Amino acid sequence: MYTTNPAMPRLRARAVDMVRSGKSVTEVARYFGYTKGAVSKWCQKMPQGGAFKIETKSSKPNHHPNEIKKETVERIVAWRLKLHGRCGEVIHEHLKLEGLGVGLRSVHRILDRHSLLKKQSPWKRLHFSATRPKALKPGDLVQVDTIHLWESRFKRIYVYTLIDVYSRWTYAWATERINTRMSIEFLRRAKAKAPFEFRCVQSDHGSEFSNHFTERIKILHRHSRVRRPNDNSHLERFNRTLQEECLRNYALDVKILKRAIPKYLNYYNGQRLHLGINLKTPTAVLKGFQAPG
Repeated sequence: MYTTNPAMPRLRARAVDMVRSGKSVTEVARYFGYTKGAVSKWCQKMPQGGAFKIETKSSKPNHHPNEIKKETVERIVAWRLKLHGRCGEVIHEHLKLEGLGVGLRSVHRILDRHSLLKKQSPWKRLHFSATRPKALKPGDLVQVDTIHLWESRFKRIYVYTLIDVYSRWTYAWATERINTRMSIEFLRRAKAKAPFEFRCVQSDHGSEFSNHFTERIKILHRHSRVRRPNDNSHLERFNRTLQEECLRNYALDVKILKRAIPKYLNYYNGQRLHLGINLKTPTAVLKGFQAPG
């Protein structure tokens, strides 16, 4: 039975040091409460120059009768690299098409052993979101996100976007970097432009919308579910529209986009008819809204 005691590696090294300092194996074994055979084996494992500790060897067998063939393992790794990091489910499907009978869990284990799985950072703080509110009036649910654009091979431009789910009123702002401070500034600008009050802001789990952002904006902030882009479906659709009808028509320069985006927003909010709100404009929806008396 292999021990899991974290103090054992150091204890073994101390026992060997005592033997090398002149103590007999019998004396050392009696002192630590182990057999003479165990102490003798520790002495054999100790390097000639000494060591601070003697690690516990893994109890994992070198071979198993049902182990996955080396060729299959190499194929799994090759698919991972070829597909540029696609998930294990996709790799598993490709292996099935090739006639390789390997389970999905085995695919994940092999990817893990080769450090090819994207794991959540142990330092990342988890977000516990409040219940998603219903958008019954303007400002009940406001979604925020960012669009990443490559200005050059080594430089990106970011566009913050926002939409009110009830009225489809939108706001966007181009910047050269994103972080919590810029996210707070974007929300401040959007609140100054919006003809209604924000009561709940929803975002994804990007670092620019971290818990620090939640604490600073003084508004109810909730995060969408991980890997559920449909939670922000209204904003995802606006992001696509913004890129197709505006961003792709201009050079990727922050100064140019800062002039172009406000012009497009005036058109989007005041003139463009939207199927989602019965062929009305967001401005018309806001004007027609009557708060319950």
